[in-house]
Formats: sequence, structure tokens, C-alpha cells
Amino acid sequence: MSPAQTPAEPTRSRPPRGRPIFFAAIALLLLAGSLYAWRSARTAENAVGPMPPVPVSTIVVTPTDVAAALEAVGSLRAVREVVLAPEVAGRVTAIRFVAGARVGAGELLVQLFDAPERADRAAAQAKADFAGLQLARSHELAPSGAEPRELLDQRRAEHAQAHAAVRQIDARLFQKQLRAPFAGTLGVRQVNPGQYLNPGDPVATLTALDSLYVDFAVPQQDFSRLQPGAVVDILSDAWPDRRFTARVTAIEPQVGKETRNVMVQATLPNPGLALRPGMYVTARLALPPIAGALVVPATAIQTSASGDSVMRVKMGKDRRGGTAEVVPVTTGRRFGDRVVVTSGLRSGDIVVTNGQLRVQPGAPVTLAPARPAPAKGGR
Repeated sequence: MSPAQTPAEPTRSRPPRGRPIFFAAIALLLLAGSLYAWRSARTAENAVGPMPPVPVSTIVVTPTDVAAALEAVGSLRAVREVVLAPEVAGRVTAIRFVAGARVGAGELLVQLFDAPERADRAAAQAKADFAGLQLARSHELAPSGAEPRELLDQRRAEHAQAHAAVRQIDARLFQKQLRAPFAGTLGVRQVNPGQYLNPGDPVATLTALDSLYVDFAVPQQDFSRLQPGAVVDILSDAWPDRRFTARVTAIEPQVGKETRNVMVQATLPNPGLALRPGMYVTARLALPPIAGALVVPATAIQTSASGDSVMRVKMGKDRRGGTAEVVPVTTGRRFGDRVVVTSGLRSGDIVVTNGQLRVQPGAPVTLAPARPAPAKGGR
């Protein structure tokens, strides 16, 4: 080989371009298979292993007597309340009351200008006095025949007419005086001295606060439970620590066409004038107690679109636990944090009161020490 000739370089072979992708796909398939096998093994272990019992709190359903009551929002109204106003027109010459003061029945409150009426009364009284003198003279002369009997009868009529005229003017004078029709408390004064009043213009309100009406409504399905004289407990947020007692005095004979409610009126003594008309209160109408009711805590009731239900425990042989089952129930009245169950349960059933959200139907459960339902009545 001559020096001018250069030996040819060996040619490098390149690997196929698709081989790395092939190996990567195989690795991914192996990894996915391993994950699937591991998950299947875990699932198989869980399926084979028994589900541990879930601890729950329970209560034994026992019949008990509970106090019943109807609750409604009512309003207070004065038994006697009036807007004081004059019967006739006139100018105010004197105001004899202070706003917010207590006044007695018949006490003079406002005086209107009555000088013309007093002058008319003086003239009428003079005529009445003269008619009385003429009548006395006729009584002396008529028996002797000095005057005819017809004149005596005329004197009697004139005397009666004269006194009637005096009484008529006295009535007009009384209309010029605004007096309290009953004892009570006055409201804000709405007139001033010298003001001209027309008939019916408001002067002030007069309210008797010693006795109040409580007006409230109950649903028509409870109409048969209403009785005159029934006791009504009255609660007011103005006095949260006090309880007032009223009694039903009137029941509306007609049911409201729009609300289908029955209006009830109770009379409430108001010692110390603690309550005032216009206040809203809570009226609790006491009813005959419900005997042998099945009562459960409100936490035991599960509400869904299909209705109310409870989780009942079907006891096992060892009486330490059992399996859970869902039982549809029908609920009645609520008494604070407890509910009356009208159907779906029997006496002696064990009902889950806490922890039922962690329990599936048919799952095993262990019981906390079962306790009977509270035997006290409603609030």
C-alpha cells in the first residue's frame, strides 16, 4: 500500500429508531400490571376480612306520658283602650292632664270654651225657678176655685219644660268637657291650649293595663282540643325569666278561609304592668297529656326525600351488639330535643341515637350501654 493511500474508516451501524419506544411501552405495561395486581390483592384482603363492628350510641324505646301543648305566636291587646276625642267642636281652654299619667274614671282631662252654654243655663234656670213659683201659687189657688184646673195643669207643664231645658243645657256643657271613661294610663298629648278641635279629633289614648287580651291562631286540626278556660302560658322576650298565665275566654266560631286557622283569645292579668299592648308573645296552650307515647331524641330521626326513618339495631345472641337496619317512621309533635314517633317502632326497640351516619344497613354494630328514653314531659 502506497503512502498516498489512506485506509477507509469503518462504517458505524445505527440502531433502529423505534426500538427505545418499544422498550418504554413494555416498561409501562409491566408497571401498570404490577399496580393492578397490588390493588387486586388489597381488595381481596379487604373482601375476605370481616368488617369490624361500628360503635354507636343507642336508646331503648319505652312508652311514657308526655305533656302536650300547642305553641303559637300571639299579640297583646288591651281589654279597654280608647282614643279620647271631643263630641262637639270647640276651643281648648284648659288641659287638666299630663301625658303618661294614670287617671281615674270620670276625671276631667280637657275643657272646651263653654261660656255661651253657661249663660244659656243661667237663663234656663231662672225660667225654671219662675215656673216653680207659678206652679206653687196654682197649687194654693186651684183647690179653692180661684184658678181653674186647666191653669194648674198648664203650670205643671211649663215647670217640667223649664227643668228639661236646664237638663238639656247641662248635657251640652258636659259635652264641652272631655273626661276619662275608665281608669287607665294616658298616652302622648296631641292638643294644645287654644287649639280649635272638631268632633273626633284625637286628644290622647287611654289604656287600662291591668288586664290584656292575648290573640293567637291554631291550626284547624287542633280545633277539637280547644276549650274555654284552658290554661295558656305566655312567654315574652322582654321578660325571658318570667312566665305569665292566661286563660282562654273566647274561640272564634269561624275558621279562616285563607289560613284555615282558628283564632283564640285569652285573658291575661298584668300585675305590675309588665306587659304592654302591641307586644308579640309566645302562647303555649296546655293540652291533655299524651299517654304511652314512644319518644326518641331528635338526633335519631333521619330525614330524606323518601321520608323520616331511624336506624334500629337487630340484636344478636350475645346481646352485646347486632346488625343495623333502617326503619321508616312517622313522627308527631316535638318537645324540645325529643320527637314523638306515632308509627314504625314498638316498645323495647333499640334505636341508634348517635353514629348512624357511619353505619350502613346490615352492618354490625356494638352498643354503648343502652338507656331508656327520658320519662319527663314536654317543656
